[in-house]
Amino acid sequence: MTTRILAAGDHFVLNRLLVGAIRAELANDPAAPEVEFAELTLPWPVQPFGPVGEVEEASGTEDELIAALHGATICVTQLAGLTEKVLASSPELRLFGVSRGGPVNVNVEAATRHNVAVTFAPGRNAVATAEHTMALMLAAMRRVPATHAELRGGVWRGDLYQYQEVGPELENAPVGLVGYGAIGRRVARMVHGFGARVLVHDPYLPSDALEGVAGPTELVELDELLRRSQVVTLHARVTEQTRGMIGAAQIAAMPAGSVLVNCARGALLDYDAVCDALDSGQLFGAAFDVFPQEPIPAGSRLLSTPNIVMTPHLAGASKQTAAKAAQILAVDVARYLRGDPLLHCANPDALRARE
Repeated sequence: MTTRILAAGDHFVLNRLLVGAIRAELANDPAAPEVEFAELTLPWPVQPFGPVGEVEEASGTEDELIAALHGATICVTQLAGLTEKVLASSPELRLFGVSRGGPVNVNVEAATRHNVAVTFAPGRNAVATAEHTMALMLAAMRRVPATHAELRGGVWRGDLYQYQEVGPELENAPVGLVGYGAIGRRVARMVHGFGARVLVHDPYLPSDALEGVAGPTELVELDELLRRSQVVTLHARVTEQTRGMIGAAQIAAMPAGSVLVNCARGALLDYDAVCDALDSGQLFGAAFDVFPQEPIPAGSRLLSTPNIVMTPHLAGASKQTAAKAAQILAVDVARYLRGDPLLHCANPDALRARE
């Protein structure tokens, strides 16, 4: 019997990557069932993602996904929205793979009720995001974007060599990491390479998490990390406990002239407080890839406050990220077809209900 798989890719995680990764994974298994593919191309990022049905971050429409899922038992995608309506209209669907770090475009509770297993791709963009974090960190510390733009405009800012205008170095600097998951650990290794000392705050870390770390690293409470760190970079997930965790009081606790970096989620940080701290000189610089509202609205203080380096939520954008995402999903698709346990299942109850 042939298994029908829908590849619902977009203009980043391409259908050819999804299909190719699954075919390559199944080619290693002589007992693999025969598969056939259908394809749907979603408009992201040419068109921004947004709400689809009851899910917040998705691309395309429910109706086009329902039509494309006809006869499919497996769907692999990055941003297709798996909603109650889609599930109710797709009774043959059994596995829904999301090539993101979490299945935020899926109504997981509804998928579980419909006995549809949901798998995802943790760590897919860890390398790209860590590298981007370093790029923003260094750009903010050395005023790279602003001075580049001024040079292109014919302005030579030799005055920025004055002592009170220059930024810090990473060597011997304490760098605070708020969150020590796959991205935070890579950033730690990178700043260790510059000779920095690392402070980590992550209440979910096991006691042995820092064993074998290559450079000087301490696990501390958040208030101590802020008080001691010349650079603070955020790598936490958004939860009820972390939402708005860095505000005016926390920034005021940092050493004067510090640098703050956020490539995680905009909801972690009070951006007005950052602008106030840059205006007062409490912060030397800040660098952001994520924002409380995306795109940034016209008139936002972020667009006029000096010494901010910004990119439009591109930290995870690399060719390798797209390929890794497809590969992680392909492994779980192959495991599902063999009847093996999934490596990254968001709702194991959906699988147990079918046993």
